[in-house]
Amino acid sequence: MRYIEFKQNGPKSTLNMIYERALKELPGSYKLWYNYLRERRKQVKGKCITEPAYEEINNCHERALVFMHKMPRIWLDYCQFLVTQCKMTRSRRTFDRALRALPVTQHPRIWPLYLRFVRNLPLPETAIRVYRRYLKLSPENAEEYIDYLRSVGRLDEAAVRLAAVVNDESFVSKEGKSNYQLWHELCDLISQNPDKVTSLNVGAIIRGGLTRFTDQLGKLWCSLADYYIRSGHFEKARDVYEEAILTVVTVRDFTQVFDSYAQFEESMIAAKMETTAEMGQDEDDDIDLELRLARFEQLIARRPLLLNSVLLRQNPHNVHEWHKRVKLYEGNPRQIINTYTEAVQTVDPMKATGKPHSLWVSFAKFYEENEQLDDARTIFEKATKVNYKQVDDLAAVWCEYGEMELRHENYEQALRILRKATAIPSKKAEYFDASEPVQNRVYKSLKVWSMLADLEESLGTFQSTKAVYDRIIDLRIATPQIIINYAMFLEEHNYFEESFKAYERGIALFRWPNVYDIWNTYLTKFTDRYGGKKLERARDLFEQALDGCPAKFAKTIYLLYAKLEEEYGLARHAMAVYERATQAVETEERHHMFNIYIKRAAEIYGVTYTRAIYQKAIEVLPDEHARDMCLRFADMESKLGEIDRARAIYSYCSQICDPRVTANFWQTWKEFEIRHGNEDTIREMLRIKRSVQATYNTQVNFMSSQMLKATTSSTGTVSDLAPGQMGIDDMKMLEQKAQQLAAEAEQDKLKPKEKILFVRSDTSRSELAELSKQANPDEINIDDDDEDDDDEDQGPEEVQLEQKSVPTAVFGGLKDD
Repeated sequence: MRYIEFKQNGPKSTLNMIYERALKELPGSYKLWYNYLRERRKQVKGKCITEPAYEEINNCHERALVFMHKMPRIWLDYCQFLVTQCKMTRSRRTFDRALRALPVTQHPRIWPLYLRFVRNLPLPETAIRVYRRYLKLSPENAEEYIDYLRSVGRLDEAAVRLAAVVNDESFVSKEGKSNYQLWHELCDLISQNPDKVTSLNVGAIIRGGLTRFTDQLGKLWCSLADYYIRSGHFEKARDVYEEAILTVVTVRDFTQVFDSYAQFEESMIAAKMETTAEMGQDEDDDIDLELRLARFEQLIARRPLLLNSVLLRQNPHNVHEWHKRVKLYEGNPRQIINTYTEAVQTVDPMKATGKPHSLWVSFAKFYEENEQLDDARTIFEKATKVNYKQVDDLAAVWCEYGEMELRHENYEQALRILRKATAIPSKKAEYFDASEPVQNRVYKSLKVWSMLADLEESLGTFQSTKAVYDRIIDLRIATPQIIINYAMFLEEHNYFEESFKAYERGIALFRWPNVYDIWNTYLTKFTDRYGGKKLERARDLFEQALDGCPAKFAKTIYLLYAKLEEEYGLARHAMAVYERATQAVETEERHHMFNIYIKRAAEIYGVTYTRAIYQKAIEVLPDEHARDMCLRFADMESKLGEIDRARAIYSYCSQICDPRVTANFWQTWKEFEIRHGNEDTIREMLRIKRSVQATYNTQVNFMSSQMLKATTSSTGTVSDLAPGQMGIDDMKMLEQKAQQLAAEAEQDKLKPKEKILFVRSDTSRSELAELSKQANPDEINIDDDDEDDDDEDQGPEEVQLEQKSVPTAVFGGLKDD
């Protein structure tokens, strides 16, 4: 081999001779044959394929295959060499020889080249036969064969192969297509080429897909209709469309089919008009065109009804769609009756969506509107025997039945119907027992009993009406409104004690808060009826009502109780009731209750009696309301001339009034001191204000809460605590506020003046002088003319003591001369 490689640069004939001599000695050497054949192919590269050298090389390959027939590389090079020479038959036969010579495991190396060769041949039949052999070895590559068949126009065999692939459940597409996609390709292929696909039953295939792919019915129906349209069977296509729109169960499929159907009819009309314009028209053509136009108009007019049919096929128990279907048939009584009949037979009350009893009621009203009362009564009688899911449905049927009779002034018949509905069945059942039919439970329906009670009040006797109400209460289905109606009915007939007994029965049935309306009405009626004649009984009723009464409802009852005591009882009893009310009502209503208490106490006993009430209110109310009470209390005392009392109240209230938040209080106190005080009292007020402010400044929790409150309250903002610092945190705001307060305290330091001030104040001396000049209603006027009199009235003149020197003997020897 080294020698051969060395000689490669020499003449070609010499090299070939060397290879021949080597192969004569080693005919089974794969490397020698492979290199020799490759060298020979290089020698003819670029030459015309008609050169004799090509045939020599072919013979050389044949000699090599005698020994190398199991080597696929030799076969591949030989076949490729033959293909380049455009020797079709010889190439095909060589490929076949290679497949026969090589084991099956080596065939995948030959087939790709072989298939590429036959696909480039202008003879489809040859390629088809080769592909058929290939698919016996590799059936998973059927899609490649189908694509080739479609490319060469062999659609019939392509459809057959595709149908076989679709029916093979174990087939896995190499292109990643699902079984539905393959089926859809098959449907498109056979429906769009009806003249070329003759080996398959197109109708059976597509209908098989309809049962198999129920979620894509619209496309499959359109494909089937398209097949018949392309085949020229227009009436058959129309039948397919009609069948489709009557069987699809989804709106999407219906829309696809209907749009395709409408487009088909439009194209038929357009084709007919075009034909008539070209060929001329006669009477038959006009009739045919009018028929097609009428068919198209009818199709468009039927669309709402067809869509409704789709929705009902989707859910036949949809009550709302049945009502819509009846409206679509408006003006066609026969179809309306048929629709109602089908609806009440189809809808299962246990599965119904909506109110199934409304179908029966509407059915009966339809007969009623057409003055067929006997038929309407028949419908109602049948409706009362239906096993509804809920008792309310049957109760509604009975009530509608009775109202129909009332509309036609058959009052006795209406009473008879409702009495029949409320009759106790042979087998009693609980109202919510779902295991029992609704017919055994409707006797406990308050809806039917309420209507019967109304009818008995209007049409029946007093005893019959009373019996109905008593029966409702005995069944324990009454509501507070029923109790009140019963009592009002008895009161209208002057059975006052009976009405009060009805209230008592209602009170025994219900608990708070449901019993509130009954108690309120009962107490009001009893007070209006007897006034002070049965005062003790009224008091017992009020005490009974207040026993266990929630704070939410106590206010009204306490006010009624207090009103009773004011008008018919004792004033001190009324005051006691008000005092109890201030403790029993909700916290939010205590302030209002105290206001009422104070107002009534002032009217009855005078304003001095309210002092104790004010004191208690200030103690128990929250700070917000306590401030208001303090201001009112102080105002009252000042009007009474009790200035010291008022000042004490202001001083007490100041402890809960932060100057930064409750500026209104401090302004009010200041105005009070201006009117009634003096310089010392004003200074005392200012001292207290600073003390309170300092107290609140040391309460960090209070300050943080006030800052949070300031963000939402109109009384103060964050800018009040830390001006210009809206974006910093709370601690910085506190620090800035502390610095501000320190600066204010520094300003408050008094400067040396003529007199020493014992109380530091923010008010300057000039301001105090100005305040002292303002009018004081309690000031005592003393004229300057009396000064002389005052001088005369002074005591005796001071005695002038004579000063003498102290004798020297007193000091002894302690003092020098």
